[in-house]
Amino acid sequence: MAGRAAVPEVIWSRPERTGRGPRPAFTRADIAAAAVRIADAEGLGAVSMRRVAGELGCGTMSLYNYVPRKEDLYELMMDAVSGEHELWEPSGDWHADLVRVAHQTRALMHRHTWLPRLMSPVYGFSPNALRYLEHCLACLDPYDAPYGTKMELVAMVNGVVTTYVANEIATAERTRTLPWSEEQENATRLAYLGRQVASGAYPRLAASFAEDAGPIDLEAVFERALTRVLDGFA
Repeated sequence: MAGRAAVPEVIWSRPERTGRGPRPAFTRADIAAAAVRIADAEGLGAVSMRRVAGELGCGTMSLYNYVPRKEDLYELMMDAVSGEHELWEPSGDWHADLVRVAHQTRALMHRHTWLPRLMSPVYGFSPNALRYLEHCLACLDPYDAPYGTKMELVAMVNGVVTTYVANEIATAERTRTLPWSEEQENATRLAYLGRQVASGAYPRLAASFAEDAGPIDLEAVFERALTRVLDGFA
């Protein structure tokens, strides 16, 4: 209504559908699933209230009865994919359990490549997100530290995974748009880099490349990044 002051609101504190009338035709799960299908197929930019309404076969204005804002739609999407996390009985080895969590989150982000763009504390308090966070803290029960430290640790692990996967996804997307093969692109760039390093202008880089000239093992890099974060807290 015009002139009404905006008031912060959490969609989870609202009923499934506001207003009177017939029984709702859709659930939030239906709406989230439609939005996730669109994002998975065409990217986050393709997700709009109009597009989701069309996927569900209803009018755009009708959808607003269920989801007041696009930000709420994003939160429904985040909650839906958070529900894909496997929540197992912690092993008692908090280091191993958090590594397992990280690998699972990485796989989840590769299934839903739009997910790193929405990773934010703003969407971190949905029902499935809270269950995931509780699970992470349960994995950390053997770790003797205040809960504030444990929350920092979970946040840092998620940050490492999000940054790493975002780079993987960006590289893959760029490669798909190249008019030549990825091997040709890499060979050209490596040849250029070799000439620059051989010029003598970058002696430390030259020493670095001479020390280890083999191909980069991205899986090993990911494992080392996780281990260093966890070891730092340990």
